[in-house]
Amino acid sequence: MTSQLQQKLAAGDFVVTSEVCPPKGVDCGEFLAKARVLKGQVDAINVTDNQGANMRIAPLAVAALLVREGIEPVYQVTCRDRNRMALQSDLLGAAALGVSTILALTGDHISFGDHRQGKPVFDLDSVQLLQTISTLASGFDLAGTRLNGAPSFFAGAAAAPEAEPFELTLFKLQKKAAAGARFFQTQAIFDPDRLAAFTTAVSPLGVKVIAGVILLKSAGMARYMTLHIPGLRVPDHIVTELEEASDPAAKGVEIAARLAAAARRHCDGIHVMAMGREELIPDIIKEIR
Repeated sequence: MTSQLQQKLAAGDFVVTSEVCPPKGVDCGEFLAKARVLKGQVDAINVTDNQGANMRIAPLAVAALLVREGIEPVYQVTCRDRNRMALQSDLLGAAALGVSTILALTGDHISFGDHRQGKPVFDLDSVQLLQTISTLASGFDLAGTRLNGAPSFFAGAAAAPEAEPFELTLFKLQKKAAAGARFFQTQAIFDPDRLAAFTTAVSPLGVKVIAGVILLKSAGMARYMTLHIPGLRVPDHIVTELEEASDPAAKGVEIAARLAAAARRHCDGIHVMAMGREELIPDIIKEIR
């Protein structure tokens, strides 16, 4: 199954994606309701894989539900919880269920989540996972055994445009591109000029760039992200805007829309992260459509 997201990016269309966090339980009603609101507004919806190392329903299951709804999923796959056998099995299962767009991630360490007594796996890292995706697409598994039917994937990887030192970041991105990444989905960006420099630096790799834009709900959230998310810093002037706003949530929408509009000149698409406020995504999207 060919990825529609891949087709749009190849055609030079500016794409908009978002994400909806899978439920912690089997009731997918709210998840699907949020996804249906976004259908037609976005080109694809990311389904996260135990985001923040917090246990939730398997992303493959909800990705299959999105396919059933006629919504293209971006299936996030992390290396934290599964060894190479399980990762290959899940990827083959995704292809059989009509899921073709994959975002390959190493994954947040289990010590950050709600099952800290668990044993992390990390048999592979994100570069090796991308290599695995390419190997499966060539018709073989990692043991060199021929597959009975090869999958077709559109694989992407994460990027942090504002991480320092950037030379190390660029080296890792070069490895990801060589391993098969065809798009980079970035962390939240707050400086369009840094994004412009980033896209210029990675342009020789021939990889599409989808820039992340996050909906900040409060000054406290902005400070927390700066302290706890590597490679991400919310500028002081944005924190001040949120602090002084009579309605921080509305100010967060305004800031996200402003950043998305500014970023559009420097990338191939925008990825909107609403952090549970998916009903506000259309307000951000209308500024960039």
